[in-house]
Amino acid sequence: MSEQAFSGAKVLITGGLGFIGSSLARRLVSCGAQVTLVDSLIPEYGGNPFNIHDIRERVAVSITDVRDPHAMTHLVKGQNFLFNLAGQTSHLDSMSDPMTDLQINAAAQLSILEACRQYNPKVKIVFASTRQLYGRPQYLPVDEKHPARPVDVNGINKLAGEQYHLLYNDVYGIRACALRLTNTYGPGMRVKDARQTFLGIWVRHAIERKPIVVYGDGSQLRDFNYVDDAVDALLVAAADARSEGKVFNLGSEEVVDLKTLAQKLIAAFGEGSVQMIPFPSERKAIDIGDYYSDFSKIRGELGWSPKVSLQDGLQRTLRYYSEHGSKYWP
Repeated sequence: MSEQAFSGAKVLITGGLGFIGSSLARRLVSCGAQVTLVDSLIPEYGGNPFNIHDIRERVAVSITDVRDPHAMTHLVKGQNFLFNLAGQTSHLDSMSDPMTDLQINAAAQLSILEACRQYNPKVKIVFASTRQLYGRPQYLPVDEKHPARPVDVNGINKLAGEQYHLLYNDVYGIRACALRLTNTYGPGMRVKDARQTFLGIWVRHAIERKPIVVYGDGSQLRDFNYVDDAVDALLVAAADARSEGKVFNLGSEEVVDLKTLAQKLIAAFGEGSVQMIPFPSERKAIDIGDYYSDFSKIRGELGWSPKVSLQDGLQRTLRYYSEHGSKYWP
């Protein structure tokens, strides 16, 4: 991958104090980019100042809500790249408070794109989309041609945000693409609850010597990407003009059921237990069943494929939170 594309470049990351945004910032700083991080630091979302404790003096930080169009207009000016990662990620929260999800994941995305159209039409944008918009898979592995049938408000609004980016690419020539992320995990993810990813609370419970709770029979299949691999994909998509106007799945060839994943986590930590419980009704209503991606499009067109094995990624993640857990949960 040509990291020279980012040397001296001005880069804006929304959701920059969050899990993926902070990992991306660290890589961009090492490439010589001038990085500005935007984050609202709303407690229910993923931002955590400790995520950038090691690069704090090498980045600019703006505590700004992406729903503020005036602030975002100022921030997008002069940027070469925009990694648009800010979002509301909780599926349950999107059902209990759909209007907030709409404002963050759809309306704010449109206002950001309008700011780019008016004040920085040459910026390259990579939008962090989600596999959630596919809903319950009609076939596996899921490729980009699979119908989009979201099972919750979050999936619908993320689909709208993604489509706005592609529309502005096609109509206004604003270079944009979208990556449909699968289950991303690693250092910096939210672990005090399951708002961002269930694996986060599993990691916390393993370290606290609490049982890892698995819903149902644990047979649901999933694929996972370690955060470093997701960052690689974001950088590749930003640097390569062949990404523009397209969507790409991320994914992994390691597909695992959730009961086995829990056992792998326990093995990586060295101790622990699994507790199987029935699905809570509110979760069962929006569960998608089995899911794993066909990521051959991004592999074939942009040359990306994941490098970090699930076992290695789990071990790295457990080491990080064993050392820094106090910065992430009370």
